[in-house]
Amino acid sequence: MKIEVLGTGCPKCEQLAKNAEAAVKSLAIDAEVSKVTDIVEIADRGVMMTPALSVDGEIVLVGKASSPEEIEALLSK
Repeated sequence: MKIEVLGTGCPKCEQLAKNAEAAVKSLAIDAEVSKVTDIVEIADRGVMMTPALSVDGEIVLVGKASSPEEIEALLSK
């Protein structure tokens, strides 16, 4: 599973990245969490508000730093 945090590095973006890593660890799943900070690439993906979360190329969350529990629910679908 490939999880990407899309954002420019603002505090919310950093929190979302930490929460995504915590969710992956809690679920004990094989996933790579990475960051996309290039604003052009973020816009090319159709994201107009950050932070955003992408799972295997699909944008599943936009505009907030969800809790690890909320991210776990998204990853468990």
